Amino acid sequence: MKFNITTIPGDGIGPEVLHQAKKALKAIEEVYDHTFIYDEKLMGACAIDKLGTPLPDETILSCKKSDAILFGAIGDPKYDNDPSAKVRPEQGLLKLRKELGLFCNVRPVKAYEQLIENSPLKKNIIQGTDIEIYRELTGGIYFGIKQLSDDEKIAFDGCSYSVEEIERVAHLAFKSAQKRRKKVTLVDKANVLETSRLWRKTITNLSKQYSDVKIDYMFVDNAAMQLILNPKQFDVILTENLFGDILSDEASVIGGSIGMLASASIGKENALFEPIHGSYPEGKGKNIANPLASILSVALLLKHLALYKEAEAIERAVDKSLELGITTQDIDSKKDFGTSEVGDFIVDYIHNQEDNNLNFQNIHMGQSTII
Repeated sequence: MKFNITTIPGDGIGPEVLHQAKKALKAIEEVYDHTFIYDEKLMGACAIDKLGTPLPDETILSCKKSDAILFGAIGDPKYDNDPSAKVRPEQGLLKLRKELGLFCNVRPVKAYEQLIENSPLKKNIIQGTDIEIYRELTGGIYFGIKQLSDDEKIAFDGCSYSVEEIERVAHLAFKSAQKRRKKVTLVDKANVLETSRLWRKTITNLSKQYSDVKIDYMFVDNAAMQLILNPKQFDVILTENLFGDILSDEASVIGGSIGMLASASIGKENALFEPIHGSYPEGKGKNIANPLASILSVALLLKHLALYKEAEAIERAVDKSLELGITTQDIDSKKDFGTSEVGDFIVDYIHNQEDNNLNFQNIHMGQSTII
């Protein structure tokens, strides 16, 4: 099969990890007889520096025509350290989400057995954790009315939601729960916020369409605590934009490394896939960035394209790299595998999935990953 993919390397380590993701897709092409046609575009600080805008029109056009979008990272210290900057890299990503109608962000959070010791949380607390966070992505306070008084002493950020905005992301969350452990937890602040009360009323009514799924409700402050105290209680978490942004980053500590977490942003016609880590400018060009989150984003992309066995091959390759300790230093400081070497191993595994552990330990780990 043939697919058109828009690639947006972005800033910092974005181009490096995206390159490894494309290597994995190349292996999928060769093993499963697919064709991926790439169109590389600019977004972020690199686009500002070259074109004066964080999101060029040609990037939007390419994304709208593609079957999927694969994104690296965004951000640069010269903008991060200047809060007064009128044009910022992050504006590009926010605008792209709005332009493409990417209303739902999906973030899987998994406690990998090999990485449990890396987490600051106790092993018995996080072991077995497997969560999907569904975050509404184009509404709420991030996109509301923003005002600053003339004397600049009063600021205002408006938050609004419609039933339609709530229902469209909720349907995706419930459908996912049906394929998992059949539980959705709505996280809100319905004791204080009118928007949260609308969320709760809407979800209560909609849940009747999914009688096989249990619905649970939790205030966001309690949810933030429960994610640390007992994350295994969650299956699918559904929440609004601001709460989802905070909770999904908090949940990243469960996995042992932020370099392991991928995400998908989904709309009716388009979908974007990216690692959740930032641009990590300190690591740019040093071959030390963990590419596994970007590679796992490829697995999400393949699932979106209904290429399920191909996605499973990517996930098995990542599991095998962790099992054999072929990892970057954020996971194990004693390892000297770089970004490209980890990517090479993923490619090697996809081509040699039938080899046993002994072969991978003695041949692949020692030879092909350093070619």
